[in-house]
Amino acid sequence: MRTGGPEHEEFLDVPVPAPGPGELLLRVRAAGVNPGDWRLREGSHGTVPPAVLGREVAGVVVALGVGSRGFAVGDEVFGGCPDMVGGWAEQALVTASFAAHRPEAVAPEAAAALPVAAGTAYDALTNLDLPAGATLLVNGAGGGVGLPLVQLARARGLTVVGTAGPGKHELIAGFGGVPVAYGEGVVDRLRVAAPAGVEAVFDLAGGESLRAVSALLADPTRLISVADKALGKELGGRDLVRDRSTAVLGELARLVAEGALDPHVTDVRPLDDAAAALAVVESGHASGKVVLRIG
Repeated sequence: MRTGGPEHEEFLDVPVPAPGPGELLLRVRAAGVNPGDWRLREGSHGTVPPAVLGREVAGVVVALGVGSRGFAVGDEVFGGCPDMVGGWAEQALVTASFAAHRPEAVAPEAAAALPVAAGTAYDALTNLDLPAGATLLVNGAGGGVGLPLVQLARARGLTVVGTAGPGKHELIAGFGGVPVAYGEGVVDRLRVAAPAGVEAVFDLAGGESLRAVSALLADPTRLISVADKALGKELGGRDLVRDRSTAVLGELARLVAEGALDPHVTDVRPLDDAAAALAVVESGHASGKVVLRIG
């Protein structure tokens, strides 16, 4: 796969992968579409060999690699793909330690949207470890990570203030957050929205927006950016430590099944429409999670 624009995307017939140690082979029912997919294609992660895009899937186990404990052929599962590639296919591998059983109450399309975005949101709260009553600022709260983060944070008793474009304000408020408009004057608007200040910032926007909102923090180590890691560190923040585990995925699935978490899947398309689905995500205008329905 040559890196670059959408012109480098194409459908190919490739051999069915064989599950290695600690891996499961799934017949894929649904696969998530994420910004990391187009960033991989364009070369943001460095030069890559030919790769099938797709980081997260839900499906049925058809084969198990050595050491894949806790799963059996025929199980309905969801999880993350090895090296975060390979999911947009009729059959795909997942890492057994980053897979979980899919409850019947959770649709495959919803399950396939959990490992990357909702998993990142869950890990953000674990990393920040804020007490109930604290205020969290989510810089870029209207996207695939931001919306589950608002919900999960509110469930932990946090006050959540989220920056976003005007079109996302009603949605953020509906999930319990306090929306604030991006752009010039954002710091003043945030001070009005959170007069007692903010204890932590989780950044999903980066750039000058991140630089502006970081001024609200008394303790810069309470800043985590996944959108602009270099600037986050320059400002005194720290990296997000991911916990890509069965335990986290199982907890997320439980919350969805109980109605406590909405992964907000708003756009489900067939595999044949993968290029258009990725274009929607790349545009930055998706109103929720985009998912491919495959089997």
